[in-house]
Amino acid sequence: MSISIDGQPLQVANGISVAAAIALAGHSFSRISVSGQPRAPVCGMGICQECRVSINGRAQQLACQTLCQENMQIQLAKPAVVSGLST
Repeated sequence: MSISIDGQPLQVANGISVAAAIALAGHSFSRISVSGQPRAPVCGMGICQECRVSINGRAQQLACQTLCQENMQIQLAKPAVVSGLST
């Protein structure tokens, strides 16, 4: 099936999680912490919530708990977007 991550098309197999697709695409992180640190999935079961991404325009979705669907649009956090949120 076809999905996109940050606007880049990617072909993935049925049954693959969004977190796995992000790793398959070569991204080492899925979000940026409030302090500006890159974060990546840790637990793989939705508890750590380090894998939060925007999926089809919905923010804060757990990539490790979401299976890819045809034409899914995934957005990873950008450091420039959250840099103003640092305390």
